Amino acid sequence: MDLILDACKKSKVQAVHPGYGFLSENSKFSGLLSDNKIEFIGPSAYSINAMGDKIESKKMAKSHKVNTIPGFPDAIKDVEMAIKIANKIGYPVMIKASAGGGGKGIRISWNDE
Repeated sequence: MDLILDACKKSKVQAVHPGYGFLSENSKFSGLLSDNKIEFIGPSAYSINAMGDKIESKKMAKSHKVNTIPGFPDAIKDVEMAIKIANKIGYPVMIKASAGGGGKGIRISWNDE
């Protein structure tokens, strides 16, 4: 990030498009550019942070009356809790980490097993 910022300053750029993945999802990088009066072509550091945590982003979306996929709105503490919730929702259920992974950790559970 520091090397990119140095290159931006030397080149007197006004904006940076970070591409996809990596720095495009890094709120520290977005904030660093903003602090140096360089436009980050993408979401603000606030938005990156808000959308990075799936539990908090879903709560935020609901608070603004945005339709969301039905499911459990909080962290699941253990397997027993997961089974209880899955039986209430009905199978199949999708299980995903609340942050990180880029969707790689999504799993489908078809039953209690």
